[in-house]
Amino acid sequence: MILRDVSFAVAPGESLAIVGSSGSGKSTLLGLLAGLDVPTRGSVSLNGIDIFALDEDGRARLRGELAGFVFQSFQLLPALNALENVMLPLELAGAKDARQRAEHSLAQVGLSARSLHRPQHLSGGEQQRVALARAFVTRPRILFADEPTGNLDHATGAQVIELMLELNRAQGTTLILVTHDVALAGRCGRQLRLEAGSVVQ
Repeated sequence: MILRDVSFAVAPGESLAIVGSSGSGKSTLLGLLAGLDVPTRGSVSLNGIDIFALDEDGRARLRGELAGFVFQSFQLLPALNALENVMLPLELAGAKDARQRAEHSLAQVGLSARSLHRPQHLSGGEQQRVALARAFVTRPRILFADEPTGNLDHATGAQVIELMLELNRAQGTTLILVTHDVALAGRCGRQLRLEAGSVVQ
């Protein structure tokens, strides 16, 4: 069993950093909170809904309605330019103003001038900023971030931290992130530390 007796609540608009050593269960916990993984027992309530009472399609729909994601490896589609990557979740949701909203989101992260560039022509920091624009463009109720600064140098990581927290405050989005970055964890409103699959104070 990777996780044991983990129980906590996160308030709307709160920022929570999940910290701990490698192998402590941080990414597993994040996957369970987002409904990407299924526990052997236990429950997760997202916006008042028990996500494991839903089937896989139901959980996917709920994530599409409520959640955004930022990953360490950016997860941008290489065949699409920055603007198209940000437009994608809006287009999948049938938004009529996808282009306008995506352009605004890229402007928020300072990448209007790079909107027609594909990921391979963007730096790591620029790719992560595109990923942030994509995550926030749907105005999610909750954002899950897994090591969002893990592939970035210190200075670029600091810029991404500032941007992510600024968007979190501006949109009132609940932020739950896994990180080894002490500076990033310290900027969050609360920290939850895992050791060997259990929460420690």
